Amino acid sequence: MEIIIAKSAGFCFGVKRAITIAKERAASGGEIYTLGPIIHNPQAVKRLADSFNIHPKKTIEEMRGGTVIIRSHGVKLQELGAATGKGLNIVDATCPFVKKTQDLVGELTREGYAVVVVGEKEHPEVQGIMSYGSADIIVAASVEELKDMTRKKKIGIVAQTTQSQERLQAIVSFCLTMASEVKVYNTICNATSIRQRESVELSRTVDCVVVVGGKNSANTRRLAEICRSIQPRTHHIEEASEIDPGWFEGVERLGITAGASTPNWIIRDVIAKLEQLAA
Repeated sequence: MEIIIAKSAGFCFGVKRAITIAKERAASGGEIYTLGPIIHNPQAVKRLADSFNIHPKKTIEEMRGGTVIIRSHGVKLQELGAATGKGLNIVDATCPFVKKTQDLVGELTREGYAVVVVGEKEHPEVQGIMSYGSADIIVAASVEELKDMTRKKKIGIVAQTTQSQERLQAIVSFCLTMASEVKVYNTICNATSIRQRESVELSRTVDCVVVVGGKNSANTRRLAEICRSIQPRTHHIEEASEIDPGWFEGVERLGITAGASTPNWIIRDVIAKLEQLAA
């Protein structure tokens, strides 16, 4: 069985930056927290807790003092205010691409645009982005979710950084029929686009695909969706222990890709186990 690995599998710039910031801050000691998981990979979060004493908390109220590291997905403006009010030392590891999207939402709101965010409303990145807009900001992951939107004078559009270009384009096309003026910022991260494009190409040339990354990772789940739409024999796993040898019966070419929040050590473990099965 031939194993083909996607060129861009693994950490993107923003995730790598967040992990580096966290480890550097840990060297200073003291109580260190993240508001929610710093990245969407349970194994990486556990390693930070076990090896660097950096612990995720669900709320600012749970933090006794010390330092809070703002996760790569960013947080709500209100949560930043609460951290400041509590006297916590704030270290911002928000991905610069996410931060840019937050700033654009604030700018569009001040300019009087009705803001549409292309994304998943419950995702923490989107929750943070929404807090920079007005109370009537709209979030949609599909055109169907906009069916009840009334006509606007001006619509401003941004996207969750891990969304697909196809979803953004579909919503932009719809909004063009719903306003006299539409301003679009394509805030989809280039690393996301590259990984999705590579996954399409990979899925077309193999008999089976293994996608590695957190089950809570939006960009990894989307890679799995893309791969499965082309190659039904697609399996999404978090670590090597989940691999089932039965998946590869009759497989001559196996593709491996990984989400932008998947550490290299997990990818290496998966590859090693698959190479054993292929031997």
